[in-house]
Amino acid sequence: MGRFRIVFIAACLVFAGLVGAFVLTRPPGAAATTGPTGNAAIGGPFQLVDQNGRAVDQRILHGKWSAVFFGYTYCPDACPTTLQELAAVQDQLGPKAKEFQVVFVSVDPGRDTPAKLKDYLSTHGFPTGVTGLTGTAEQVARAAKAYRVYYARHGDGPDYLMDHSVATYLMDPDGRFVAVLAPGETPQAVAAQIVKEMQSRS
Repeated sequence: MGRFRIVFIAACLVFAGLVGAFVLTRPPGAAATTGPTGNAAIGGPFQLVDQNGRAVDQRILHGKWSAVFFGYTYCPDACPTTLQELAAVQDQLGPKAKEFQVVFVSVDPGRDTPAKLKDYLSTHGFPTGVTGLTGTAEQVARAAKAYRVYYARHGDGPDYLMDHSVATYLMDPDGRFVAVLAPGETPQAVAAQIVKEMQSRS
């Protein structure tokens, strides 16, 4: 891995930590940076297409706790690692796993067709039942903006890379942002974080 990507990924992890700290310590009445529920203003309406070619919107998050992660199928490091970690978290949830889903949103609509997403997300070791989402460049940009996700193309030619934020967002069954899943923690610790949030809202 090149020095540039190491520095970038480290910066994204710091960003994720800062977002999590903000959620825990934000002052009352911080209306400019919080949504109507009091949570950080992360998430919102989107129109995308899933890996089966079905048009979907933000209602895909309703009814389950969701781990939402933005990445792309050609990602050499952070994306497959995150998906493998989320699969381990899913295993650690035990019976609670039926209340949990993973949603992977591509930031590379030029290459990530529904068929490409479907093939990629069927990789052994990735979460069971993970939903992949893509769309037009404009649709992806709107979804990324709603989730405060940074992404940018890096390099030329067909083998370009995409720099992107690496935070994984936990959303509640109403599609509202709850927390950033703690980066760098064990699957057991992340599963415990999710269960704690589930129980606090039961």
